[in-house]
Amino acid sequence: MKLSDFDYDLPKELIAQYPSERREKCRLMVLDRRSRRIEHKTFEDIAGYFKNGDRLILNNTRVIPARLFGRRATGGKVELFLLEKKDPVCEALVRPSGRLREGERITLESGAEAQVLGRGDVGRLVRFDRPIEEILKSGHMPLPPYIDRPDQDSDRNDYQTVYGASDGATASPTAGLHFTKELLSSIASNGAGVDYVTLHTNYGTFAPVKTEEVEGHRMHRERFNIPAETIGAIEGAKKNGGKVFAVGTTSARSLEYWAREGKSEGDNDLFIYPGFEFKVVDHLITNFHLPKSTLMLLVSAFAGRDFILEAYRQAIEERYRFFSYGDSMLIL
Repeated sequence: MKLSDFDYDLPKELIAQYPSERREKCRLMVLDRRSRRIEHKTFEDIAGYFKNGDRLILNNTRVIPARLFGRRATGGKVELFLLEKKDPVCEALVRPSGRLREGERITLESGAEAQVLGRGDVGRLVRFDRPIEEILKSGHMPLPPYIDRPDQDSDRNDYQTVYGASDGATASPTAGLHFTKELLSSIASNGAGVDYVTLHTNYGTFAPVKTEEVEGHRMHRERFNIPAETIGAIEGAKKNGGKVFAVGTTSARSLEYWAREGKSEGDNDLFIYPGFEFKVVDHLITNFHLPKSTLMLLVSAFAGRDFILEAYRQAIEERYRFFSYGDSMLIL
């Protein structure tokens, strides 16, 4: 399978630099896989798609301020992008990496020190001289590089879901950014249940696919957990004809990993691309994704490549807003 088959051209001005003024007022494209119909709505309309006995599955991870800035003893600027939250040694992407020697110390903006160690799975290992909670107080929100501006105080709220509860993500599970507490209450009033998984979104979700043959890509591991209460609710819904709405690719990968491997916690490296058989997820709520990304491959696996590319063509024509702070899609 060729990666180039999942490419599309996106005008730069459609990449959202800021979120909607009101989370629930973003646009919603609804794709019906059975009828091949595409509709254009507003996200708050999503409550109308839930019926009694359905389950809404949310990823309750919270984003940590994972970008740290500092200087070498020579005065050169250094950026550390944490890939995890650990004491006292974390793995981080370090820029510029090539110039830093093992054992070199970096002084952070807060005055804390970080010592660069050897190589990890993806980046460099870094040891801090203070507890990670203290280090993160001077961190910056890890906005993705296509948001072409420095992070602002407002991003500390805007780049979190309203239901986030477990610190550890270094990227937001952005499909959930559109929900408000009032909208969740409206969904529950239709008789649907709301359940949670935790997957600490990190480099694995957003790492570029570097092989033209899709099958050659390997996902970086991400920690996840599905509580027993969520498993019980899903099994009950399936038994009684209810449908499972997964919010985001991270929730979908958590549920499908459990269905495939029989494990409800640990390290998740499930790579979903066309040909994958979904066992749990009936409906998927997701944002618009980068071309040739693992996320684009996952939604193509769920809805079909041609249908997804047609939806993206229409989204561009209708001037939808793309990526993390952009508009949303419901795939039925």
